[in-house]
Amino acid sequence: MTNTPKMPKKEGAERDICLIIKNGDAVSEMKKLREASVDLIVTSPPYNLKNSSGNGMKDGRGGKWSTAALLKGYSHYDDNMPHELYVEWQRECLTEMLRLIKNDGAIFYNHKWRVQNGLLQDRQDIVKDFPVRQIIIWRRKGGINFNKGYFLPTYEVIYLIAKKKFVLAKGANSFGDVWEFRQDMKNEHPAPFPVALIERIIFSTNAKTVMDPFMGSGTTAVAAKKLGRHFFGIELSDEYCQLARKRLSAV
Repeated sequence: MTNTPKMPKKEGAERDICLIIKNGDAVSEMKKLREASVDLIVTSPPYNLKNSSGNGMKDGRGGKWSTAALLKGYSHYDDNMPHELYVEWQRECLTEMLRLIKNDGAIFYNHKWRVQNGLLQDRQDIVKDFPVRQIIIWRRKGGINFNKGYFLPTYEVIYLIAKKKFVLAKGANSFGDVWEFRQDMKNEHPAPFPVALIERIIFSTNAKTVMDPFMGSGTTAVAAKKLGRHFFGIELSDEYCQLARKRLSAV
């Protein structure tokens, strides 16, 4: 049996760490940063869900989304771009992220596959030509399926996009590539990461500096602070920046 590394206790860091939150556009703010200045990027962009060809997002049928802010779009972003423009935007974001990570750095890029007009949209149009080393399956609990043409989706994917010298922290390679974490249903943000998921990612690396250019409610920042890593986050919505600061102060 493979020994699974133990997650560290969550007492917080014993050394001083720097936590920076920047209210602004992801691409514009990343362009201001120095090349090879970040060890690790962990992020989940808006999924462009309101552009979907047929689910309950547009009319709010049931589930968590029946009263969620996502029905009206994220704060400052409506999540409804023409697909071609969305792909172009995300590829520009990934290009900047790749520029920012060091030669031994990595990007953990969370996205969601979906069925569009009866065919699987697997996001290859976004990640092609980037150095994708592995796909991690994040298995979520529950969910609702409004379409009778396919089974209930119960997972999202995390693309490990890594530069050649990237290696995992000692012992972390014994984790499997299918991770099960419950969604955070109590967060005010409509689509938050579970803190435990991000802790798993950060703990599995030797990164000292972590970045999230789509910070949302600050889950990556919270996990970084718990694990004693420096953090730099970018978020378009001032509302979510304030929420992130509030969450950080409680850690």
